[in-house]
Amino acid sequence: MNPNPALAAFASLLVVLVVSGSATRSADRAGRSRAVFAERAADDATVSSNWAGYAITASSTGVPSQPFTDVTGTWVQPRARCTPAERSSAAFWVGLGGWDASSTALEQIGTSVDCSAGKAVYAAWYEILPAEPVALRLKVRPGDRMTGAVLVTGTRVVLSLKNLTRHTRFTKAIPSVQPLDVGSAEWIAEAPSACGVGGSCRVVPLANFGTVTFTKAAAIGSAHAGTISDPSWSSAQVVLATDSTQAPGPFSNTHGALPTSLSPDGTLFSVSWRQTLTPPPIG
Repeated sequence: MNPNPALAAFASLLVVLVVSGSATRSADRAGRSRAVFAERAADDATVSSNWAGYAITASSTGVPSQPFTDVTGTWVQPRARCTPAERSSAAFWVGLGGWDASSTALEQIGTSVDCSAGKAVYAAWYEILPAEPVALRLKVRPGDRMTGAVLVTGTRVVLSLKNLTRHTRFTKAIPSVQPLDVGSAEWIAEAPSACGVGGSCRVVPLANFGTVTFTKAAAIGSAHAGTISDPSWSSAQVVLATDSTQAPGPFSNTHGALPTSLSPDGTLFSVSWRQTLTPPPIG
């Protein structure tokens, strides 16, 4: 793929903040976006200013260019360490699409934590870009074990999020009137974005979530079921590092997140928050 830093993040929702006289939208839950790439790092990792985790795409061995129809993963909602001086957010999700530089779509479901005035708010959501995110009436608390899944069949998206700790779930089938992207599958911890009324966006501070571990990661591509490390497709480790081109400001992200290597079977990895992490990352 050809990383494209021009892929802008879209607006967070619900809470309006005024920054230097202009309205900026930020969320009681996190706003998500397509990947914004910075550069390639050592060991073929990809540096992003908003994503950390793993993505899989079609391999170079003749597999169809848009093969993915299903993605699933499990994680435990981490407890954020909020500070009164910083408004911050973090989102954790599984999804299809949004990886390629030409992508205009992304189908995803997950959880989030937003910090404001030292307090954390936890939430669940789904999103089918370019439509706006939708909040779920599904209670999420630190320590809850969540399983998310996205299934695409034709023009229909089936979204599922289970709270295994509270024995609750959300499932919805949505007929899409817009083009869908099934060219990739992802398991991601994300720094959300805030956008001004003029449309300019920036990645906001990544909330200190400590470490989140994704387990039971799997996908279906071209009717083949496999894990992240399956040789039927190509996998990419994604490191979230500070975007050196982003102008400093009260809502600029200076934090990073670093994924571990995959487990031997390709179903498990962790992502850890870093106070600072700038390209080139360590590890």
